[in-house]
Amino acid sequence: MTQLILFNKPFQVLSQFTCSESNKETLARFIKEPNVYAAGRLDYDSEGLLLLTDNGQLQHRIAHPKHKSVKTYWAQVEGTPADDKIKQLCKGILLKDGLTLPAQVKAIDEPHIWERVPPIRSRANIPTTWLEIKIHEGRNRQVRRMTAAIGHPTLRLIRASIGKWDLSGLKPGEFKKVTIEDIEDIEEAKAQPKIKRKPSYPAKGKFGKMRPPVKRQ
Repeated sequence: MTQLILFNKPFQVLSQFTCSESNKETLARFIKEPNVYAAGRLDYDSEGLLLLTDNGQLQHRIAHPKHKSVKTYWAQVEGTPADDKIKQLCKGILLKDGLTLPAQVKAIDEPHIWERVPPIRSRANIPTTWLEIKIHEGRNRQVRRMTAAIGHPTLRLIRASIGKWDLSGLKPGEFKKVTIEDIEDIEEAKAQPKIKRKPSYPAKGKFGKMRPPVKRQ
């Protein structure tokens, strides 16, 4: 049976089970399930939803951009982006690795979330703004680079959902399993292609003309 694990990755935890640097925490501290691997990744300094599975096809479907799983992020940025800056994010931002795909971006109230340890740096004379950013891509540090490009660096970044899966009921460091009945897409991933059989036509005779069927006595 396929396993899917929804994990709320804490700040400064690597999205992998092993690391040569002993001072960095990994998934091994929180998840003891055997033979599961992260479907995609979440940066060391980002928080929120990380999906893990023991099914390679499902892992590919979640992580690969061509399947267009919408990823929703809550980004606390420095300053207050003007409307034209938010429109730039929506249309696409030209980064060093190319133009980003159109995104859905809007300013939101501060979400009801946990305190980060350590807290973000704050400046008394510079406000912060929370943005909800929905993207289909998964480039390296993409959201942070997008907000930096419009002059509003990201101070805190939380991934709230991937497709239909979200952080509901999960505190940092907690995870839950989703049963096979809850995964609609896995059936598509597991489905075997149907074999198309050639239709049975009457046999062709000389010069390609159809021979009439032989009457049995």
